[in-house]
Amino acid sequence: MSGSQSVCTTFTFLAFSSLAELEPVLFVVFLGIYLFTMGGNLIIISLIWVTPSLHTPMYFSLFNLSFLEMCYITSMVPQLLVHLLVETKTISVGRCAAQIYIFAILGLTECGLLAAMAYDRFVAICYPLHYTLLMGPCVCLKLAAASWTTGVVVESTQITCLFSLPFWGTGKMHHFFGDIMPVVKLVCVDTSHIETVMFAVSVLFIMTPYLLLLCPYLRILVTIVRIPPATGRRKAFSTCSSHILVVSLFYGAALFTYLQPKTAHAPETDKATAFMYTVVTPALKPIIYTLRNKEVKEAFQRETQRNPLRQMA
Repeated sequence: MSGSQSVCTTFTFLAFSSLAELEPVLFVVFLGIYLFTMGGNLIIISLIWVTPSLHTPMYFSLFNLSFLEMCYITSMVPQLLVHLLVETKTISVGRCAAQIYIFAILGLTECGLLAAMAYDRFVAICYPLHYTLLMGPCVCLKLAAASWTTGVVVESTQITCLFSLPFWGTGKMHHFFGDIMPVVKLVCVDTSHIETVMFAVSVLFIMTPYLLLLCPYLRILVTIVRIPPATGRRKAFSTCSSHILVVSLFYGAALFTYLQPKTAHAPETDKATAFMYTVVTPALKPIIYTLRNKEVKEAFQRETQRNPLRQMA
């Protein structure tokens, strides 16, 4: 490291450097997606809050998940919208660290919440007579608390270790937000040790919830196959289909992104994958949980029919 090099205090995002003429269009597109995602999750949270029939363990987890998604997309998209309006797309190292803290904590917490929702469906289908006992309010709170606590503790430690390393040079990043792997590439010292730790953490805390998801669903599949009437099978499967679809979207991107070695990460591939799990997937989740959920649709219809009557009264 030469003495002429200075400490990097800002990062510069170059994701859209070749699309300068399209930035106004991208701003409108991303703003629309952001408002749609926020609105969809607010509707889900409001419906669960005001509908007594949705005060169940499954919808308690969905309430947590919707709140998490609002925080998740807000940690990235507003900064992206600002950068689409200004010429210099920079962010301080401190603000980038804060963004990654929030992003990483919420991502790992979502792993736990999705596993908790899988356990809920497993108990509901395989042990329906014991559902109230096995999925009481205390159990739901403990599962949610464990998910949030794990996310905060594990990712706070990991990101603190990353940002304790020195950054030198221009700080140019071929990305549109401060993701972990692009930031690792900007560290000026040997990162093999921290990369090994990060890979181990990813395997342990991403794959473990993933396996906890697979095991209940394998048992659910066996149980559904044994249900005699075809209508009963469809009803049982419909209670899981939304969750399975969300899990596939979430883990598909997570496994592809965080279980690869540093040398396998190409800027264009990283940007495309990041766009999927930071913008597209959060926008799809409210659609999946409303259009494919009969109880949520019925609650929404009741509220939309009731509100005009309240206004007339």
